[in-house]
Amino acid sequence: LSWSEALLPGVFPPVRLEINDSEGHPSSSHQTLKGTSKWATSLESLLEDPEGVKRFREFLKKEFSEENVLFWLACEEFKKTQGKKQMQEKAKEIYMTFLSSKASSQVNVEGQSRLSETILETPHPLMFQKLQDQIFNLMKYDSYSRFLKSDIFLNHKKSEEQEENSPEAQTAAKRASRIYNT
Repeated sequence: LSWSEALLPGVFPPVRLEINDSEGHPSSSHQTLKGTSKWATSLESLLEDPEGVKRFREFLKKEFSEENVLFWLACEEFKKTQGKKQMQEKAKEIYMTFLSSKASSQVNVEGQSRLSETILETPHPLMFQKLQDQIFNLMKYDSYSRFLKSDIFLNHKKSEEQEENSPEAQTAAKRASRIYNT
């Protein structure tokens, strides 16, 4: 997969929701949030779910700022790159795609002019970290909150709720309930 196709499954730990009984003691069943419920907890949770990234990209594309999440994804993949030659190639690709004054998908970050092409000769896994953090914060405090109010998010949430309330889902839940309550 190229960085533009990477969807980051498993980068962050799963979010767990603890369910307590009437006395406040933890319930024996831990429930992991899924889909839109998980996405709404944090930008990190959204970015760890491939479907969430897909929907967020769709939203950002409409806002003409998809390059932000693509840059963030590229930096995440870059951190995992092994070997100096591969790092040099990926660093140059990231620089030319997102940071150069001639970049096809230029991101708007402070200090990008100070990141010259000479740094590409001696790459290291965290060389883009400050710029990646700027883009993350831009998404977190700007586009993410708008995404949670967008038709893309709300329609996906509605379709999830309809699936959960479908007769097939309720029947499966009743079967599972019978299995665990016997």
